Order: sequence, then C-alpha cells, then structure tokens
Amino acid sequence: MPPWAYWLAHAIPFMTLPSGLWRLGLVAGSSMGVTNDAGHPIYLEGTGETIYVIFLSLFSEAVALIAFGLVKPWGEVAPRWIPFIGGRRVNPYAAIVPAVLGALCLIAIWTYGFRDLFTNHFIPFSSPAWKTLMIACYAPLQLWGPALLVLTWAYYRRRVSVPVALVSAR
Repeated sequence: MPPWAYWLAHAIPFMTLPSGLWRLGLVAGSSMGVTNDAGHPIYLEGTGETIYVIFLSLFSEAVALIAFGLVKPWGEVAPRWIPFIGGRRVNPYAAIVPAVLGALCLIAIWTYGFRDLFTNHFIPFSSPAWKTLMIACYAPLQLWGPALLVLTWAYYRRRVSVPVALVSAR
C-alpha cells in the first residue's frame, strides 16, 4: 500500500469532524449565527431535533472511519469475530463498489448542498463571520468524496489490477 493512501485514509475522518463540531454548537444551545427570514436566531427545538443532530454528527464520523477498510488488513481479510465470513478473504469488489457509489453520492450531496453558497439564496446568517465559520467547517466535506475515490483507486490497484511487470513477463 502506498504511504499516501494510508495518510489519506487517516485524513478523511478529519474532513467530517469540523462540520460535526459545528452542529454540536447547535446542540449546545447556540444558533451558530443562523437566522430565519426575519433575522431572528434559529435554535434547535425539542429533544427530537437534538437527537437527530447528534446522530447525524456521529453517523457521518462513523461512515468516514469506514475508509480505514481500504488500507487496513480487515479490508482484505474479514476479522475472525464476524459470523460466517470471519477469517475469509474479502472480495475486493465488496469494498470497491460501495466505496465508489458512496464517493459519487458524497460528491453529489455536497455539490448540491453548496450550490447557493455565493448567492442570496444560501442560509441566512446574522453576520458574515458566522457564515464564514459555517463555510470553513463544511468546506472540507467537499474533499471527502474525491478523497474516497482516490483511496478506492489505490485499493483497486493493490487488490485487483495485475502489475505491469507480471503482464509483460507472460
């Protein structure tokens, strides 16, 4: 495995962390500068919204951590504690297909989510500083999908493609 792939896999969870921390500011009772159309701060309402925001933050971090499977041994051989498949070789496409689809979905989600960033149709904020903070926290998510694609390509090259030296030796 190339060293850059190892480091990229470890960088992916840090791409999701700032947005999760920003959302936890909402859980802590701050409006994080978000306002309604009348300019009044918006806060989370009720336990349901609070639980949802906490779950979203934890879930996105957990999904980001799955990228380690593309560089760790458990992405090649299933851990023994997993029923039925423990100790068996992981079919590379069982990791490649979901990773590619997930990366493409992430690219689509965050491209769509940032579509109005520089227009008057974006989320209203009480000040440019609050908007800048939110953008700084969410901008790394734009890198998550492409980073996962590159990492998946490295996994594919390592697990599936035949090295050029072997092809020419035949």
